[in-house]
Amino acid sequence: MDITGNTVFIPGATSGIGLALALALRERGNTVVVGGRRTELLDRIAAEHPGVETVRIDTADAASVQAAAKDVIARFPSVNVLITMAGVMRVEDWHRPESFLESAEGTVTTNVLGPIRLIAAFVEHFQTLPDATIMTVSSGLAFAPLKITPSYNASKAAIHMLSETLRLQLADTSVKVVELEPPAVRTDLLPGHAENEHAMPLSEYVAEVMSIIETRPDAREIQVERVKFLRYGEARGDYDQVVAAINVEDPHGK
Repeated sequence: MDITGNTVFIPGATSGIGLALALALRERGNTVVVGGRRTELLDRIAAEHPGVETVRIDTADAASVQAAAKDVIARFPSVNVLITMAGVMRVEDWHRPESFLESAEGTVTTNVLGPIRLIAAFVEHFQTLPDATIMTVSSGLAFAPLKITPSYNASKAAIHMLSETLRLQLADTSVKVVELEPPAVRTDLLPGHAENEHAMPLSEYVAEVMSIIETRPDAREIQVERVKFLRYGEARGDYDQVVAAINVEDPHGK
């Protein structure tokens, strides 16, 4: 995708990577629309960052996705970039169904059905444009599992394969499919994760992502250097060591 001149919709961008990326894209001359469930956060973002547009959306609710997409396309007909940022990460214990089933179902709804619904809501509009980008958001944990988050790992692996397949299907259109693959980043995705010394500082992560987009506009996977340890463990032949290392380092598993 190009670094500037786009109209970008980022559902799930009221905090963390989503908000930081939204602000960085706005600074580069893009029109940015931030989506989220909590209207008070959207109002605060609009007040603190003039020029950033907002829309309420709950990607776990199919009707909300449809309504928000119609609103965005009506207000911003030039919208040509969708970043499916909304996601949840939960610690689960799979020894007993009562300790994981509800969490797992919710995680799959948000992390897998959410992006599917978003893509369905925008893909026809995008094909009418000369250039458009769907940026999915997987994770380094799509390629090496963290023991305490089974459903999250699986949901992000699903997003990786969905991205790979959509890139093939949409190759005959004007729509590019790009996959953002974050490593552990210091956000509030899990309680205490913002203070995790093993995670990458948020500002450093977003700066490196923006540099990759700028210098490699044809990149299919946005991989900062730090995520390559996870992404290519199997290819390097040290997958078992990678899995052991990330689970030993994880402070949530202790």
